[in-house]
Amino acid sequence: MHCLSPKMVCETKIVAEDHESIPGSKKDTIIVSSSQMWPSLAGSPPSPPPPLTPPKEDPRRDNVYIREFHPSEQEVVRRIFYEGIMERIPNTAFRGLKQQPLTQLLYGLLAVMCFVVTKSVLLTCCLPIFLMGMRYYFSRKVILHYLDCALHTDMSDIEQYYMKPPGSCFWVAVLDGNVVGIVAARGNEEDNTVELRRMSVDSNYRGKGIAKALGRKVLEFAMLNNYSSVVLGTTAVKMAAHKLYESLGFKHVGVVEHYALPGMTRSLLERMFFQVRYHRYRLQLREE
Repeated sequence: MHCLSPKMVCETKIVAEDHESIPGSKKDTIIVSSSQMWPSLAGSPPSPPPPLTPPKEDPRRDNVYIREFHPSEQEVVRRIFYEGIMERIPNTAFRGLKQQPLTQLLYGLLAVMCFVVTKSVLLTCCLPIFLMGMRYYFSRKVILHYLDCALHTDMSDIEQYYMKPPGSCFWVAVLDGNVVGIVAARGNEEDNTVELRRMSVDSNYRGKGIAKALGRKVLEFAMLNNYSSVVLGTTAVKMAAHKLYESLGFKHVGVVEHYALPGMTRSLLERMFFQVRYHRYRLQLREE
């Protein structure tokens, strides 16, 4: 399978939220305690931030904080990314059908044709099960190809792709001494925008405001580096992801129907059983 070069790598964005400007250098680490950002999670007063050098283990095990990625965390970061994308298979196969009225109509016509041709109620009733099975099969096939592409491009060497180039960075969220969330920013000097990418939170640690903190970090990074806007694109089916972007201040600026993910063959069967929408969001920070 052919994968795109790192500068054309496939994208998927998973979650984000809200920000405050914090002074610092281009890649300052923002330390956020749970008592500062989420008072309901911690009753004690906020403690001073630890040194900017990423510690091997957080001594404050009840706090959530965001810091820059360290090369030793490559495998855990790849795992969080992988698991987050794999969760999309059933969502795309089943929940995504609700967003595709034309596909529903086509499946309904197939059921009618099945009954007319076979005169069998049993076969007609089994047809929806077959169609859902095909949707799951092709969703899994396409998403696995997408993952293979991502894991062999930017996610294969995060240090080289995000930490070394100017205008880009990669952060991890740490809770209870564990890396539990990830997010990246990739700058585009041509139009002075920064793209929010690769956001994901470990499923065991969701509901704690981690996604919001990760999203804030990208917005802070964009403001510190004088970018005019932050952009992102997502094929997420869950409405929670879209509400999260909107709560950050992002505006929905367009949608691409029948979007082709990297790894798709665009065969007739694939087009019939796998369709996704690609939503574009933009947050304008300042006018050029």
